[in-house]
Amino acid sequence: MGAQMLKQVASKTADVAGDGTTTATILAQSIVAEGSKLVTADHNPTDIKRGINFAVEKVVEELGKMSNPITSQKEIAQIGTISANEDEEVGKMIADAMEKVGNEGVISLEEGKALKTELKVVTGYQFDRGYLSQHFATNEKLENVLEEPMILLCEKGINNVSIIIP
Repeated sequence: MGAQMLKQVASKTADVAGDGTTTATILAQSIVAEGSKLVTADHNPTDIKRGINFAVEKVVEELGKMSNPITSQKEIAQIGTISANEDEEVGKMIADAMEKVGNEGVISLEEGKALKTELKVVTGYQFDRGYLSQHFATNEKLENVLEEPMILLCEKGINNVSIIIP
């Protein structure tokens, strides 16, 4: 259970922040370890959770005060360059990607086989999954392009059909 929770912490951190998974994992492990010690010493688990939540609120509040909003593409390129081990080309590409997708957009990285780094913008959402059988293909390119599909979004994993049946 602990490993699964740490995996979720790292995954959520990567989804929300794009970076910091190691820091988040170490913090989560420390919180769990110290919380377990307190529970073992007969402290109330509900009080411990309230204390953790209170501390998180205060830390987020302080970080908000310390943070500086990024307002220009040049600043994004500088931060991207630092994050890319001082590679200015990659930093500029990150800034270009941010400009194209906006603050709420998603940027995904893929290791390519070419010698050059390139930026590819995909509108909409693309699943890197195939269909179960080629018989599902609807055109000569062996694709199944769906027009106005119905999509179910769920916060939790669906491991039993009874979860989604009303």
